Amino acid sequence: MSGSLMRGFGIAALAIAFSQPALAQDKVRFQTDWIPSGEHAMYYGAWSKGIFAKHGIDITITRGYGSGDTVTKVAGGAADFGVADLAAVFTARARTTVPVKTIAVLYNESPHSLFVLKSSGITSFKGLEGKKIGITPGNSHRFYFPEVAKKAGTDPNKLIWTNMDGAAMAAQLIAKNIDAAPFYSIHYYYINKAAVKAGEEILPLPFVAVGFKIYAATLITTDKMFQDKPDLVKRFLAATKEAFEWANANPEEACKLHVARFPEVELDDCMGSVRAVMPFVFNDHSKEFGWGKESADRLKFSWETIAEANELKKDFDYKQAIDTKLVPAK
Repeated sequence: MSGSLMRGFGIAALAIAFSQPALAQDKVRFQTDWIPSGEHAMYYGAWSKGIFAKHGIDITITRGYGSGDTVTKVAGGAADFGVADLAAVFTARARTTVPVKTIAVLYNESPHSLFVLKSSGITSFKGLEGKKIGITPGNSHRFYFPEVAKKAGTDPNKLIWTNMDGAAMAAQLIAKNIDAAPFYSIHYYYINKAAVKAGEEILPLPFVAVGFKIYAATLITTDKMFQDKPDLVKRFLAATKEAFEWANANPEEACKLHVARFPEVELDDCMGSVRAVMPFVFNDHSKEFGWGKESADRLKFSWETIAEANELKKDFDYKQAIDTKLVPAK
């Protein structure tokens, strides 16, 4: 075969290759657990940077309204993947056999806390009887707090829980319409900044101070997705892992992309949140077990703590509510 003929075949082959439509990416709906603060810059930033697309995922991300709501939305098919506290997953599964499970651990230590105003005179969990505490439906803080209160000598039945939207909680606290509000400690930077502008100051009361070193935020999906589309689950987990590693190494870039989507979030607030998040993700635990993975001992302690706080059946097989085998290897 002559060289010119071979070149002709080569050109034809290239023409055919370029004429083929690009392989369609999998459309994925992903719901977070909260408002789009800097805590979520790794997701939205990675969306803008094309990290999810690189893994064959055409993602759409929506804000959450608390872990309980995200579990419900994923279970009902309104979202394919979500971020939800392990407590919400365990509780929903144990009580109503919701077919949703954790597929990766994000925060391997708990950042749960109550925020109060320093001017309130509240300095600990003791003596909160009769105080108004803001809450969102299904919020994991509500699950844990009875045990926190008991350890502090506070009667958990004498607290006043006030339901409200998560976006209003900080403002209601600063305005003194409630006495305390549950937040991850990683939200301290921007909430305290708003408080200072109003002549107040935030005091965080971390749950870990009374021994709550348990798993918190996790990635979730349905049993059906996990069983029927393991390749998609693997790619979603790989993309999310890369998103966290990228944001950890490049917080300013991640936040600039995040702020471009949400101009109401200030760049320094975003970076403060990202930097506060990462020690809950990348630490001695992740070095030993790997990103997204759990240890048997901490998982057992987490279950026992959650079961006690929510009066769940102690003989429930909690391991059916978590499966991290599709998480990328270390």
